[in-house]
Amino acid sequence: MSELKDAVIVGTAWPYRGGLASTNQTLARTFLAEGIRCRIVTFTLQYPSFLFPGKSQYDDAPAPEGLDIARMLNSVNPLSWIRTGLRIRKMRPDVVIVRYWIPQMSPALGTVCRIARRCGIRTVALLDNVVPHEKRPLDRLLTRYFVGSIDGFVYMSEQVRRDLRLFTKDKPALFSPHPMYTNYGPALDRGEACRALGLDAELRYTMFFGFVRDYKGLDLLFDAWAQLREKGRTQGRKLIVAGEYYSGRERYAEQIERLGLGDEVVLFDRFIPDTDVAKFFSVCDLVVQPYRRATQSGVTQVAYWFDVPMIVTDVGGLREIVPDAVTGLVVEPDAGAIAGAIARFYDEGLGEPFRRNILSYRERFTWERMTENFRALYRKISGGGHD
Repeated sequence: MSELKDAVIVGTAWPYRGGLASTNQTLARTFLAEGIRCRIVTFTLQYPSFLFPGKSQYDDAPAPEGLDIARMLNSVNPLSWIRTGLRIRKMRPDVVIVRYWIPQMSPALGTVCRIARRCGIRTVALLDNVVPHEKRPLDRLLTRYFVGSIDGFVYMSEQVRRDLRLFTKDKPALFSPHPMYTNYGPALDRGEACRALGLDAELRYTMFFGFVRDYKGLDLLFDAWAQLREKGRTQGRKLIVAGEYYSGRERYAEQIERLGLGDEVVLFDRFIPDTDVAKFFSVCDLVVQPYRRATQSGVTQVAYWFDVPMIVTDVGGLREIVPDAVTGLVVEPDAGAIAGAIARFYDEGLGEPFRRNILSYRERFTWERMTENFRALYRKISGGGHD
């Protein structure tokens, strides 16, 4: 066995935007700070435009300083997969760390890893999901191809581990919870943040944050808020929805109108850039994740960074990260249960005790803990042969 000294991360990074890119870049910075050489290989084409559900895949911000990011991989061009694999072989890293989130990337990522492994480079996957939230034909076949190219896995929830064991029973895998997003800076003065967003600082805010997709259950939250309003429980409060719609825009607009929530909901229907994230989390009392399905959620780790309590549904690995009645409340994915939890949060004054608990609980979500897990997994796989 040997110590990890040189890593290449393959996955989303600048000029692409979003949580995957932010996570990969922060992981690389943490390795570098620990004296481990780390480079990032990202895409020349990530998604063809007609397959991308949002308005833009790209970040308007300048390239991050201090990171070696090379654009090599075209997700739909097999010649690019081969070229990328061969170029990584020439780099001779100890390990290739691949960020895996959807089966559609399996042919590209799996081919790169297979080529790298032929000269003894170890391959590790950081798993957001194994079984996707939104299933498509060939998912299992594609995932099996990718899993076959990997020596070891880092998973971020027990649900992901259970899904992984559907494809491999014996390959090494270590649990490492999603670290906090530390790249958004500190919280702001609440009044300042309200002014920046055009919000009334006299009101209190509950928030849904992130890309809007059907499995995230925003409709359940709207139904819950309507129930609270009918009971007179939303006076002095509003619901913020901050994030770009990836599905269902018209349906949600119709629901808001049908439930009469036009004056109750503040919509920020756009991608929220990194520079604005602190503003949103500085104005809200509570973040609600009313998901119907989940493995883990990066939104949870943003909330922890800003010390914001949460209500999450008891699906996937959310309960693992948000212990019930400690840093938030865990409920069934049901509008009535969500409404009851929101009412309880305010009625019982749970904000302050939950925030105090967050300050100690979040210590387990450091980036250094994740890099140590990668080093431990590398030590485990570096002495053995390939499957």
